[in-house]
Amino acid sequence: MSVLVYTESENGKFKKNAFEVASYAHAVAKQMGTSATAISINAEDSAQLGTYGVSKVLNVSDEALQTFNAKAFAHAITEAAEKEGAKVIVLSSSADTKFLAPLLAGKLGAGYVPNVVAAPTAMSPLTVKRTAFSNKGFAHTEITSDVKIIGVSNNAYGAKEEATSAAIEDFSPSLNDTDFSTKSVEIDKVVGKATIADADIVVSGGRGLKGPENWGMIEELADVLGAATACSKPVSDLGWRPHGEHVGQTGKPVASNLYIAIGISGAIQHLAGVSSSKVKVVINTDPEAPFFKAADYGIVGDAFEVVPQLIEKLKAFKAQNA
Repeated sequence: MSVLVYTESENGKFKKNAFEVASYAHAVAKQMGTSATAISINAEDSAQLGTYGVSKVLNVSDEALQTFNAKAFAHAITEAAEKEGAKVIVLSSSADTKFLAPLLAGKLGAGYVPNVVAAPTAMSPLTVKRTAFSNKGFAHTEITSDVKIIGVSNNAYGAKEEATSAAIEDFSPSLNDTDFSTKSVEIDKVVGKATIADADIVVSGGRGLKGPENWGMIEELADVLGAATACSKPVSDLGWRPHGEHVGQTGKPVASNLYIAIGISGAIQHLAGVSSSKVKVVINTDPEAPFFKAADYGIVGDAFEVVPQLIEKLKAFKAQNA
């Protein structure tokens, strides 16, 4: 009776959260006195999951699954869980898995708890710590169903190396046409840049930048830091930036190690969506901006003066430490 973990990949490469959930599954398996098995869909190097404690990988190679499809992926993971007799299934808390997990729970009759931030505190009943009230508090939740699904918050547990020799087993789920009744019409992807979901650092801009023509300094700062770029909802609504960069409760959630908000006042929906970030830095001309109350560090000043100086200092620092 192993613990099953779904490890996300894109274009054949594992996403950062794949190693985090693999580490989490290994920790749960140790508590249960069993092993962790991963299901990998169209990833090129499944063996590397062994670095994070996975003992076996069910390797799926199927052209029909090159694009994420929640129903089809749920079918594949269900078959894997039934094959392995898994009673605990570990997922990330990405946008895709939050779509996938309820379908998977329905198929398996499982209890599902998302946004988990730590290893289980008890095994009988299985009890996990999760964020609640838009990340303003924590809840200790018991999962009493026979099959249990845990969604791990990004950057909450961390990827922890514990080298294991992972056995690779080819696995072909029995998919049918009904699994593909929902199809993706268009997918808007960020190319050649860090993505919001995987980035350790996110640089975000708001209406304080006054127009899309001023976004160059946001992109330059992000480039210096190796960060992803993001924006507030008003900015994407105005068409200054793509909707795919909109972060917050009504956009993409952010759980980066560092979140830099430039010219963003901090509406409650925005704060709720970025509150899982470990360190928040705010640059704003208004000392009464709500974001300052949530920030770890704040600079009251004009972004058009502060950001260029920050870029210059960071470049100098990187040159000295090259």
